[in-house]
Amino acid sequence: MSVLNVERPEFMAEEDIRMFEDSVTKFFEQNAPAERVDKWRKDKVVERAMWTEAAEAGLLGLSTPEEYGGMGGDYRHEVILMEQLGLQGVDGFGASLHNAIVMPYILHYGTEEQKKRWLPKMASGELISAIAMTEPGAGSDLQGIRTTAKKSGNGYVINGSKTFITNGQMANLICVVAKTDPTKGAKGTSLLFVETDGAEGFERGRNLNKLGQPAQDTSELFFNDVKIPAENLLGTEEGQGFIQLMSQLPQERLNIAVQAIATIERALQLTIDYVKERKAFGKAVMDFQNTQFVLAECKTEATVARVFVNHCIGQHLQGKLDAATASMAKYWTTDLEGKIVDRCLQLFGGYGFMDEYPISRMYRDSRIQRIYGGTNEVMKILIARTL
Repeated sequence: MSVLNVERPEFMAEEDIRMFEDSVTKFFEQNAPAERVDKWRKDKVVERAMWTEAAEAGLLGLSTPEEYGGMGGDYRHEVILMEQLGLQGVDGFGASLHNAIVMPYILHYGTEEQKKRWLPKMASGELISAIAMTEPGAGSDLQGIRTTAKKSGNGYVINGSKTFITNGQMANLICVVAKTDPTKGAKGTSLLFVETDGAEGFERGRNLNKLGQPAQDTSELFFNDVKIPAENLLGTEEGQGFIQLMSQLPQERLNIAVQAIATIERALQLTIDYVKERKAFGKAVMDFQNTQFVLAECKTEATVARVFVNHCIGQHLQGKLDAATASMAKYWTTDLEGKIVDRCLQLFGGYGFMDEYPISRMYRDSRIQRIYGGTNEVMKILIARTL
């Protein structure tokens, strides 16, 4: 039981899930100690060896069927992985995007040949994936993308640029959102996969300097007359990209909410431990009424968030999580994450401002949560449409 004293819902309390959680916890304790994570932050990338280690431990392709090289689990296993990444401060490792965003696109919409071609290599770590949506002139408004994929002979030629791409430096299989027919707006959007090894015209730009999450390789990508075969179009029909994206965005937004509540729980635990040890004016900081009131408020709000996130996970497992509810989870938990991490940092005093303290890094790393996966303002627009 965590610092929040919220019992696991029944669907997360099954013996095999608990055993899996124990194994993931031990994996990160052994393979992602603080000094290794610090090196990732300094190098601005998680080295490929970590991906290989995760694959060998069975942590890639968790919810992908065994027939395609995956572990044959379900979304609960992805939740455990995301929670442990947050609870243990494993910064920058983009396995959740690989597992719970890109692989499901192939699994749900790919042809049988595409599933057999890409998914086993993704599960083994041979292929590291990314999804290239955002462009310099188009963020949450995916209809505004300008990257094109024009038919040429037996394939397509891709031209355009993308930015803020997670796993951008390491990925060698990239799902590109492009216009196959610019005259049709959203109906002219398709998803196409670029295998970057040896791809002429493909260039990686800068590994971007960011406010937070320095260990995550977030990059610019350039496609200059990049040729791909026709069978790299996801599915069998052009113009399905926008529908495919919209169908999977609820899970992406729930992923962010799961990550947010894990960070909140870690922030609270670290802060409670600190204020019980730290002395001021002859007594523990925890003994001051202000400290107690602040943490009481944080724990209450965090408990509400945890219960709501658990509810959304349950809905998603039953195929009932709608886009508006996923948007509520994403915006509300990430707003709360920023608020609680900020209040926790304040209780650390000057040490909270020092980079060697995890709460300082969490403060910076949390800020992006309100932006990616669709800004929280866009989430509110989506919710408002249901009123």
